[in-house]
Amino acid sequence: MSGNEIDNLIDLMAKLPGLGPRSARRAVLHLIRKRALLLTPLADAMQEVAVTARECLNCGNVGTSDICDICASEKRATGEICVVEDVADLWAMERASVFKGRYHVLGGTLSALDGIGPEDLAIPRLVDRIETENISEVILALNATVDGQTTAHYLADQLEDRVRLTSLAQGVPIGGELDYLDEGTISAALAARKAL
Repeated sequence: MSGNEIDNLIDLMAKLPGLGPRSARRAVLHLIRKRALLLTPLADAMQEVAVTARECLNCGNVGTSDICDICASEKRATGEICVVEDVADLWAMERASVFKGRYHVLGGTLSALDGIGPEDLAIPRLVDRIETENISEVILALNATVDGQTTAHYLADQLEDRVRLTSLAQGVPIGGELDYLDEGTISAALAARKAL
């Protein structure tokens, strides 16, 4: 290894999700070899994002203005809010290009083990939005984990009689084979069966 700056960059890169020390070393070496093509533009882009990135004051999405493009769009005002755990989930929904309403990012899930209660999430802001934005439906797009389901049940209790509440279907994925699915997925799929 040569240079504390390079070691520092490797250590920082190794902290990124999906990268360990070896992957970080390979990535840094590749960036250094492609300095003009990759390293310099990447450093400039990261500096720009460090200065301009902010959380949307309305929904919790990440963008470069106080109100994100989704919340600012008149075309997205459908009376539906899709509630997600974090921004990565919002971006996944957007990649699918099937939901045309607005979102609300909770910032996590309820977790007694981790000491995360309702006051630690953006639940009060969600209740305010339902009252002020003429929301007719809240779609819960929370992960099918114990904490995700606990959060969904809590929200159902809080929003009862205020708005129509729905959740994403769970079960057998398109192209999935029963032999490769876990028991929980099969159980959820059987419980959520529908008429053909």
